[in-house]
Amino acid sequence: MTRSFSPLSLAAVLALMVLAPGEAAAQWGDGYSDPRGGYYQAPPRRRPRDAYYRDDGAYNRPPRYAPQPEPQRQFYWPWEDRPQQAAPQPERAYRPPPPRQRNYGNADSQRSPSVQRRPQRVRPPEPPKAVAAKTDPSVQIAVFGDSLADHLAKGLDDAFEDNSDIAVVDRAKGDSGLVRKDVVDWPKVADDYLTANPKVRYGLVMVGANDRQPIKDGDTTVDPLTDRWKELYRARVEALVKPFTDRKIPLIWVGLPPMQSQSLTRDLEAINDMVRETVTKAGGTYVDIWPGFVDDRDRYTASGPDPEGQIAKLRTSDGVHFTKAGNRKLAHFADVELKRLMGTAAPSLPEQPATAAVAPGVPAGVPGASLDGGDAQPGDTAAIDRQITAMLPSLPEPAGIPALPVKPAAGPVVPLLRNETSPGGALLSGRPQEGDSMGTVERTLQRGNAPAPQPGRADDFRWPPG
Repeated sequence: MTRSFSPLSLAAVLALMVLAPGEAAAQWGDGYSDPRGGYYQAPPRRRPRDAYYRDDGAYNRPPRYAPQPEPQRQFYWPWEDRPQQAAPQPERAYRPPPPRQRNYGNADSQRSPSVQRRPQRVRPPEPPKAVAAKTDPSVQIAVFGDSLADHLAKGLDDAFEDNSDIAVVDRAKGDSGLVRKDVVDWPKVADDYLTANPKVRYGLVMVGANDRQPIKDGDTTVDPLTDRWKELYRARVEALVKPFTDRKIPLIWVGLPPMQSQSLTRDLEAINDMVRETVTKAGGTYVDIWPGFVDDRDRYTASGPDPEGQIAKLRTSDGVHFTKAGNRKLAHFADVELKRLMGTAAPSLPEQPATAAVAPGVPAGVPGASLDGGDAQPGDTAAIDRQITAMLPSLPEPAGIPALPVKPAAGPVVPLLRNETSPGGALLSGRPQEGDSMGTVERTLQRGNAPAPQPGRADDFRWPPG
């Protein structure tokens, strides 16, 4: 038997399922029969709170515990990028609020809200050092040479800064020397300058730092520090000394200092030895500055004591030239010789007449011997010193000092192999022995008994003492 459904019944069933899903479920078997004759509908299933819906239509539960963060890595490959850490925010400094301004009604108390600061005390600038004007100096000191001679001239200028009668003329030229005449021909330059300037009284030369190079001898070239090179170099040193000796101008040749380069230092030391011998033989004065710019091991040093005894930097960073303190120390060596020459190189003056008053103790004819000062020149410091010394009274000899006896060089001759005796048989050098009345010698030396302690002696141990 076949059961058929009408379209109206199918539509009713679908509507029932859409509008009343619970009842439809109960109708189709989602519930169970009630003993009282009805149906019991099961409660709907609920999603857990911690579940969420995924895109693929399923539910996913998050992990019960949050995942731990990955620790920071300590090692990275060269091709990996390191994570940049955020810079910490700078802490803001606490600034207290400005003080409140109270107004009490007085005009003097009404001030601006800004904080009143006490004005700083301005230190007055130091007055510039008074420098003697050298309008027409009577004595000129000419300095010739290379760049080191330029430092020498600056140091001498500082040394004679307060003396308006002495001027230092800097005739130095850098990158010059005695080897290359095409740069500067120093014998010719010195001769021309001395001819044109008769006021030059003293000359200084410092050259040779650039002379460690070959010398042209005609069409050939001679290597430095060879025998032929030394012969040619000595001839050029003599040619530079000649303009000064011909005019009877005292010449001071300042030697070269050690350099930072060890090879250059060795070569300059050999050049100094040649120059010292040549200048001394030609009648000039050689000044050795080498000990002033080395340490206790005779090595180059950039620092050292200045003329005032303070440790200062004497050489520049190139290891060749000098600083301002080094200029002054360099000039100190030449300044000593200059003052010595200034004291002994006084110009010869005619003899004094017989009627002139002569200082006691000073022979006639010596410059500055006159008491009226007529023979002392303004720049002749030696004559002025002699004149002042002659005016001072001589100190009297102190009385009451006994004359000490003169000790003989040797005493009487005494024979050592035989005894000198008197006619009676006694030794001349001996003395008669005294008798041992107390028996001390016999008791102490023969029997070995200690002598009785004497009060106050070291072996007296009685207490109380005495």
